[in-house]
Amino acid sequence: MEYLDKMLKKTGYISIIESIIFIILGGILIWKAEAAIKIISIILGLIFIIMGVGKIIGHFSINKKFIEFYDYELIYGLMAVVFGFIIIYYSSTIETILRIIVGIWIIYSSFVKLTLSLKIKQVESNAWIYSVILSVVMFICGIYIILNEGTIIATVGVIMIIYSIIDIIEDLICIKNIKEIL
Repeated sequence: MEYLDKMLKKTGYISIIESIIFIILGGILIWKAEAAIKIISIILGLIFIIMGVGKIIGHFSINKKFIEFYDYELIYGLMAVVFGFIIIYYSSTIETILRIIVGIWIIYSSFVKLTLSLKIKQVESNAWIYSVILSVVMFICGIYIILNEGTIIATVGVIMIIYSIIDIIEDLICIKNIKEIL
């Protein structure tokens, strides 16, 4: 039981760290929205290009006697390079993808928090009501991000910060009530 207690607390603390990272990213998106997306796209694109070039070089250095065109390393490398250039060139599309990914993550987190809220209710703690309300707010924020195509990046940043603050509060509630849940 003590092991499970430590593991759940550790998971809660990791979730708090993730939320702090989301707050920082949300702040950056609010502060310099267009520049942030462009920088993220360039960095992500360059990572894919570098990985791809590395795979291509690795393919030719390993297979010196016979080079097969359909070899996994070569195809992986070429696809990574192409994907890297696409990411850099279509950085505005990255905004849409980021918005959908963030929305899905927030919705997923709201369901996880709702499940934990119901476990807190079983131990007859009043904290479950606040946790359910915060889970519903998180769910609404996630749906809003996904469905609203006109959402600008700064709004996504604000919602990311709100989500993260709610997530931290919920994690602290769960960590505080961990012994009662078990």
